[in-house]
Amino acid sequence: QLQFVEAGGGLVQPGGSLRLSCAASGVILDYYAIGWFRQAPGKEREGVSYISSSSDNSTWYADSVKGRFTVSRDSAKTTVYLQMNNLSPGDTAVYYCAARPPGSAWSWRDPGTYDYWGQGTQVTVSS
Repeated sequence: QLQFVEAGGGLVQPGGSLRLSCAASGVILDYYAIGWFRQAPGKEREGVSYISSSSDNSTWYADSVKGRFTVSRDSAKTTVYLQMNNLSPGDTAVYYCAARPPGSAWSWRDPGTYDYWGQGTQVTVSS
């Protein structure tokens, strides 16, 4: 069973930036498509961003984060990052990364289509 781990969350002021990372021990991530999700208290889990497997590396973003968030893979193919800029209180949530095999026909926004999940990292945007 693969275990994904997120890191990089924390408390940041509005307008600030954070970079989240997603890695799995002993696994080269380039095979998997990676989705980033977030869940705020009392709300459903929401798809934030997606990067396809490294054979393609196409990226998608929710409208709410487009132009502010950037998803990428490192050159060693062991980590996927979510760079978050110009954060606002509405971005406060637990952020999760999730992985699924390439070539899925299902929407990247559907959390039920992912096989592996991290434990989540808290992002709090507050002054």
